[in-house]
Amino acid sequence: MSKSVRSFVFAVIATSFLLAACGAPAAEAPVVEEPTTAPAPTTAVPTEAAPEDPMAMYAPDAVEGDVVTAGSSTVFPLSERMAELFQQEGFAGNVTVDSIGSGAGFERFCVAGETDIANASRAIKDGEVESCAAIGREPIEFRVGTDALAVVVSAENDFVTDLSKEQLGKIFTGEFTTWNQVDPSFPAEAIEVYSPGADSGTFDYFVEAVVAPLTLNADGKADTKLGEEALLGLEGAQFSEDDNVLVQGVEGSPYAIGYFGYAYFVENQVALKALNIEGVAPNQEDVDNGSYPLARPLFIYSDAKILAEKPQVAAFIYFYLSNVNDNIVDVGYFPAPADALQASMDAFMAAASK
Repeated sequence: MSKSVRSFVFAVIATSFLLAACGAPAAEAPVVEEPTTAPAPTTAVPTEAAPEDPMAMYAPDAVEGDVVTAGSSTVFPLSERMAELFQQEGFAGNVTVDSIGSGAGFERFCVAGETDIANASRAIKDGEVESCAAIGREPIEFRVGTDALAVVVSAENDFVTDLSKEQLGKIFTGEFTTWNQVDPSFPAEAIEVYSPGADSGTFDYFVEAVVAPLTLNADGKADTKLGEEALLGLEGAQFSEDDNVLVQGVEGSPYAIGYFGYAYFVENQVALKALNIEGVAPNQEDVDNGSYPLARPLFIYSDAKILAEKPQVAAFIYFYLSNVNDNIVDVGYFPAPADALQASMDAFMAAASK
């Protein structure tokens, strides 16, 4: 083979290798990772301390000393319940709750100055406010609930279920002395009357709402003083400041009739029957809508100076107002209207800030 031929063959072979190389798949390019941005360092935000509860000073376990309350036998079971709960929540002192009637309660609060709180089933009278002022006290009113005054007979009474206010007034002024005078279909048996005594706010309310409209003065207007005299002078009537005594008296005879706070009926409803008045039963719905004619407000009273000098009294009243609606139905009464209870709390806050 000549030199020129060998050169040609080499060129052909070289060319074939070059073409093969061009047809081979290209090697994958290396993956280059993008640099990541490091997260910015976090700066811890200091947690703000929770604001102090401005009412913590009134916690039951934050105060000490004693609390003395007295007054209405109607308010008594409610205040007694609140006192028990106050102590269960940590109050180590004593809470005294005396049942002596609204009038006697105001006397101890406004005249003797012996109590921290007056319980009342009626609003304080002008003369009682003047007595308070004479010893340097300015009573503050706190509405705590509503009572439906229960007019009751024995469960053994099978002839009366409903009375009008007029019929009731005539019974308690002595115009009707036998049941058949109330209604000819009733038995000709003497009516046995049971009533709270004159120191009771329940007595005052009953006289004003039921008796006084039948005891008119010379001007033809209802006269509560004449009403009181008529009821207190009723021959054979039994009076007591202790509602439990009245319960026992009424349940003991099918011809007896009496009245007291609804809670005492609830406690004794197996032995007693509550009458409808003007066709309306004493119950939550009819109290709330205003149709039960013998519904009345319940109060406690205290004084700004007492709240300042005795933190335990302020704490008890604050606890009372804050928790009363959770307990009042169980006791046997009805909640005060929301705006009235809020007004009580507003009055407390204003007095406590003095």
